[in-house]
Amino acid sequence: MSARVLTVTLNPAIDQTVRLDTLEPGQVHRAGRSREDAGGKGINVAACLADWGVATTALGVIGADNAAVFRSLFEQRGIADSCLRVPGSTRTNVKLVERDGRTTDINLPGLCLDPGILGAVAARLEALLTPQMPVVLSGSLPAGLPHAAWARLQAQAQSAGARVVLDSSGPALAAALESQTPPFAVKPNRHELEAWTGHALDDRDALLAAGRALLARGVSLVVVSMGSDGALFLDHSGALLARPPRLEGGSSVGAGDAMVAGIAAALLEPAFDLGGCARLATAFSMSRLHSGDARRLDPAQVRDWAGQVHIDPLG
Repeated sequence: MSARVLTVTLNPAIDQTVRLDTLEPGQVHRAGRSREDAGGKGINVAACLADWGVATTALGVIGADNAAVFRSLFEQRGIADSCLRVPGSTRTNVKLVERDGRTTDINLPGLCLDPGILGAVAARLEALLTPQMPVVLSGSLPAGLPHAAWARLQAQAQSAGARVVLDSSGPALAAALESQTPPFAVKPNRHELEAWTGHALDDRDALLAAGRALLARGVSLVVVSMGSDGALFLDHSGALLARPPRLEGGSSVGAGDAMVAGIAAALLEPAFDLGGCARLATAFSMSRLHSGDARRLDPAQVRDWAGQVHIDPLG
């Protein structure tokens, strides 16, 4: 079965989640439990889409020394594996999760890639692209690759008629937004949008103005995630605020990636609708949060919660 969505993750990670009561800097802690999961933003997106029943291919770069956890995820979820294996180990991200859900992230250094690897990724990408396919480019860039790496793959995908959904930050995001072929959609959070604009965005009006500036640059869909305050969704038809009907407690790990997956899923609908996209993406995020350590998406739950998402049209 050919893929309907393609995710690209150049800097994946193994998420080591450590549960403890309270984190006290400088003290010795006894962890309640620990687990390791294949992660990285695009890998998380692929897992959510697979749970939703969408045929998905994961493309990326994985260290051969600890690739088993990724192979296991792909086999369990039915994700087509198009990832390159390179010598070395994929990085580990340590997540210290306290009893109240507060999470402290410690992201260890990852692989340092030869720039030629980007050419190998581009070659695999070329073979997988189809017109109108949502292509999710997400996450940070590993050492050794230029800031314009996402911009290069973005231009390649858009030129083939695919629709790029970009979720990155810092110089990589800036380079992609400066490209002559901007992404179809972007999902920055407030801090990422502030870094791009170069100034504080203290209220909703400021965030909306920044989102509209992205639309003026040629982006077709802008989603600004605001945590418990919901998310802003903007396209050329208008803008709206989507708020979850309830807030899920616990760690927020993966919630933003689930929202990106929901955006990609909405792009597969016969007729795209901004409100429908907002409902689906918000419900994806809620379901992912609700699953906790299972890191799963429940399609029945998503359909139920999508109808309960609060939608406020904005001027």
